[in-house]
Amino acid sequence: MSEIRIGHGYDIHRLKQGGRLVLAGVVVSTEISPDAHSDGDVVLHAIVDAILGAIGAGDIGEHFSDQDPRWKDADSAVFVRHALKLARNAGFVVGNADVSILAERPRLKAFKPAMKAALEAILSAPANIKAGTNEACDAIGRGEAIACHAVVLLLKDAAQG
Repeated sequence: MSEIRIGHGYDIHRLKQGGRLVLAGVVVSTEISPDAHSDGDVVLHAIVDAILGAIGAGDIGEHFSDQDPRWKDADSAVFVRHALKLARNAGFVVGNADVSILAERPRLKAFKPAMKAALEAILSAPANIKAGTNEACDAIGRGEAIACHAVVLLLKDAAQG
C-alpha cells in the first residue's frame, strides 16, 4: 500500500440574497447564501471529496445525499469528521490541504486567516487558503455562484504501524 495518497475535490453552489455564507466553517457574509441542502460550505465540501477521493471512497453525495432530510441545513464539519474517520480507518492522516476559492463576492482577503485556522483545527494539519475571482467570466464571475477546489495529501499514519 502506498505511503501517500492525494485527493482532489470540487464544489460549486449558486448564490442567493439573504441568509449566511459559510466558508471553511467561518461566516463570511450575512447578505448572500448558497442554494444548498446543507449549510453549503463549498470549502468543506471540496475537502470531503478530496479526502474521500484519496482513499477511494466515492464522493460526498454517496455518503450524504441531498435527498436525506437529516442533512438539511447540516454543519458541513459533520461531513469532514466522517471523511476523516474513514481515512483513519484506512490507516491515513491528513498531511496538508490546499484550497482555491473562486468567488466574485464577497471579497475574502480579510477572512483568509480565520478560514485557515478553522480548517487546520478540523483537519489537525497545515492548510492553505487561496481566493480569486473568475475575472467576470461565467456565473462565478457574475457573482451568481461560488466554487472551490481542494487538494489533500494523506500520509500513512505512523501510529498505526
